[in-house]
Amino acid sequence: MSPKKEYTENFDEIVFEKRFKEYGAYRLRHIYKKHMNIAMAISITLLLIGVGVPLIAGYMNKVRTVNVDKEVLVDLGPAPTKEEAPPPPPPPPPPEALEQKVKFTAPVVVNDTIEDSGNLNQDDLSNKTTNVVPVEEELNVVEEEVKPEIVEVKPPPFIVVEEMPSYPGGDESRIKFITENVVYPVMAKESNIQGTVYVTFVVENDGSITDVKVLRGIGGGCDEEAVRVVKMMPKWNAGKQSGKSVRVQFNLPIKFTLQ
Repeated sequence: MSPKKEYTENFDEIVFEKRFKEYGAYRLRHIYKKHMNIAMAISITLLLIGVGVPLIAGYMNKVRTVNVDKEVLVDLGPAPTKEEAPPPPPPPPPPEALEQKVKFTAPVVVNDTIEDSGNLNQDDLSNKTTNVVPVEEELNVVEEEVKPEIVEVKPPPFIVVEEMPSYPGGDESRIKFITENVVYPVMAKESNIQGTVYVTFVVENDGSITDVKVLRGIGGGCDEEAVRVVKMMPKWNAGKQSGKSVRVQFNLPIKFTLQ
C-alpha cells in the first residue's frame, strides 16, 4: 500500500475514530477515489469513441471510393470538306435609257387684235406704283366705368331686446293662423308621428320673416310643413331696442297632435 493511501486511510480513521462509521460520509470518502477513476475511464473512452468513429468512417469511405475514368466517344461524322462558295449572281442589267422626246410645235401667228380685258399686267403695276404713306387711324377707346356692386351686410340679429317682436293681433291670432294653415302630413299620420317642431327665424326691422330653420324636428314631413307655414305668416310687429326697430331672432314651437 502506498504512503499516500495509508495517509488518507489514516486521516479518515482519525476523523471517524469515535463516530458512527456506518454513516454515509465515511463510506463516500472511502469509495471517492474509486468513483473518480471509473468516471475518468468512462470520459476517456467516450472521447476516444467520439474522435475515432468519424476518422474510421472517413477512412473506410475513402478506401471504398473507386475512381473510374470513362472515355466518352462522340461520333461527329466525317469532317466537313471546304467547298468553294458559289459565285455571286450577275448584276442586273442597267435600266434602258429613257429617251426624252421633245416635240417642237411651231407657233401660230394670228393677225387678230387683242382685246383689252381691263386687267393690269406687271408693267402697268410697276408704272403705277406710288409711295404713299399709310394714314394711321386714331382709335378712341372708351373705358366703361364699372360700378362696384354694393352688397348690403345685415347686422347680426338680437336675441333679447327691450320690446320683443309680436304677431299682429297677439298670440291668439298667431295660434289661429297656424291651426288653420297646418296640414298634417300623410306620412306622419300613417306612422303615427306626433310631437313639437321647434322653428327659428329672424323678424326683420320691417317685420318680414327671413332665415327660417328647424331647430328640432320630429320627421315624417312635419318639419317641412312647419317651415312652410312660418314662411306664409304676414309681417310681424318688429322688435325694438332703444326705441329703434332692429332684427330679432325668434323661436316658435309648433305642435303636431293626431285627434
